[in-house]
Amino acid sequence: MPLYQKLPENLDEVDIIIAGGGSAGCVVAGRLAAADPGLSILLIEQGRNNYDLPSVIHPALFAQNLVPATGTALFYQANKAKELNGRKPIVPSGGILGGGSSINFMLYTRGQRSDYDAWNMPGWSTDELLPFFKRLETYHGDGHPQTHGFSGPIHVSDGTHRSPVVMNEVLAAAKAVGYPEIHDLQDFDANNGFGTWYRTVCPSGRRQDAAHTFIHPLLESNTHPNLHVLVEHLVIRVLLDNNNDATGIELTPKPAHQPILSGTAHPTHTINARKLVIISSGALGSPAILERSGIGCPTVLSAANIPLRIPLPGVGHAYQDHNLVLHTYKTSLSPSETLDEILTCPSPLTAPSKTMLGWNGCDIASKLRPSPSAITSLGPVFQAAWDRDFASAPDKPLMLTAVLAGCLTDPAVPRPGQYVTVGNYTAYPYSRGHIHVTGPGLDDRLDFNLGFFTDADEIDIMKLQWAYKNSREIMRRTTFYRGELANSHPTFRVGSKAALITTDAALFEGDRRQDVVDIEYDTDDDLAIEDFLREKTETTWHSLGTNKMAPRKDMGVVDADLNVYGTTGLKVVDLSIAPGNVGANTNNTALVIGEKGADIIAGELGLALSPCGRLGLGQART
Repeated sequence: MPLYQKLPENLDEVDIIIAGGGSAGCVVAGRLAAADPGLSILLIEQGRNNYDLPSVIHPALFAQNLVPATGTALFYQANKAKELNGRKPIVPSGGILGGGSSINFMLYTRGQRSDYDAWNMPGWSTDELLPFFKRLETYHGDGHPQTHGFSGPIHVSDGTHRSPVVMNEVLAAAKAVGYPEIHDLQDFDANNGFGTWYRTVCPSGRRQDAAHTFIHPLLESNTHPNLHVLVEHLVIRVLLDNNNDATGIELTPKPAHQPILSGTAHPTHTINARKLVIISSGALGSPAILERSGIGCPTVLSAANIPLRIPLPGVGHAYQDHNLVLHTYKTSLSPSETLDEILTCPSPLTAPSKTMLGWNGCDIASKLRPSPSAITSLGPVFQAAWDRDFASAPDKPLMLTAVLAGCLTDPAVPRPGQYVTVGNYTAYPYSRGHIHVTGPGLDDRLDFNLGFFTDADEIDIMKLQWAYKNSREIMRRTTFYRGELANSHPTFRVGSKAALITTDAALFEGDRRQDVVDIEYDTDDDLAIEDFLREKTETTWHSLGTNKMAPRKDMGVVDADLNVYGTTGLKVVDLSIAPGNVGANTNNTALVIGEKGADIIAGELGLALSPCGRLGLGQART
């Protein structure tokens, strides 16, 4: 099996080099290798191999990947931000083979039709991307064959466990405040309601990450000897000749995995590419590789003492991430209805319920818009933004709200106890940040401005203020609601009508949810919510847009065929190329970018990809 931790001495030239073994990179490598086993491909991943790692393959153990000692995530520290009460937020990213798909929350979420259409690039509209959305999946849920795929490598299903009480109660409570149940929120058009949430988990309960579905089956088949996977190595830069043709890459073993003796220089190696170099290190990693290669904003490169090869001011520019806030509620649920037992168990693999290992705890989620009265209450500035960007696009949600059966906000919460956590995250933030190198070396710090709440009119924080009030009313109308967990909610003054409570019973009798009266918030309460949001808003791990696909004059970095402007033989294929955000968790979009990228490259090489979606030999275990 050609998967290496150390670079083989004879591996100094291949046809295609892929710098990054995340979601998109694995898709590109797997598709091209399956189409032509004679094509020599080197996939380079800075993290370790993810094969059969418990925190990867068991959905219920996803939270372990947030612990640095697990070694599956990268942690990027952003600059100090006054908009976030002086915090320096940490943004995790996939740091293992499979990238984010190996450690994420596994929510199966597609963007909206208007999202991809708004990218306004030939070949990238929703209708043009639909074959790739379908090709990657084997869908086991409710949905129309015209919009879903049924023979792809990645299974989308219920997994092995659900909590019917949480699902049914949240659906009923949402209906009571005006949101209907929608049977398929992932058909690109449906919006403004709650629905059953499927996951990228196979029916037998294994995570469906891009490495286990696109790479490991080919390696195990022993029929693809020219597919090489090198883990635990960092790509330093792309090598360009005098004509700016990409000829290869320079890389080095990652010190965290392969330490060296003190005082010894870390070795670097050069690998040549006969046909193509693909950068696929994500929105946080790909800009740095380009900039260390001399491709980027002249001012940034001059300050970093990197010789300029190609001026592209868009590199590292206009960073985006959905803004996430988590709120936990006390409940009357039983241990079989939440993930709390597994989240707090010292040995979760020995937990009593084996079916719960195939569960991510999220059975119900939504794409939501505020009511007309709520829009008016947010003021004229918000109204103007709504009229400009949302009123004529009914498929665009303002907010995504997901409900997780378990406590995700405080590991020190007294146990035993059963909780529900609501996650509100903005679909289309107005704020932008950036990420740039400050020097030519891998050890030089990154200038990472997260950009949260920097929009001129502070509309992004208004969105989350509305979302908090809206989701709190939904939770108060569930029969299992027993109050708020204080440290994940604003601190309201004594005597406020918005004060947090603890209750021994539901706020209504029988099914009379209409008897619950909405909380009244005054100006002081709104200020308390704003302060809480500035203190607690975090990343959703949905980084994108730092090498956007757009005309060069519009700060574009790549064209519609993902070629880096000013070069030949160099492409970027990952979420950094997204020109605009999507009303969804972003991994599905990353996979589709990989599928589309593979199709573009196959066409340029004269290869035919599988029309049905199956890779061929050695399908992933289900």
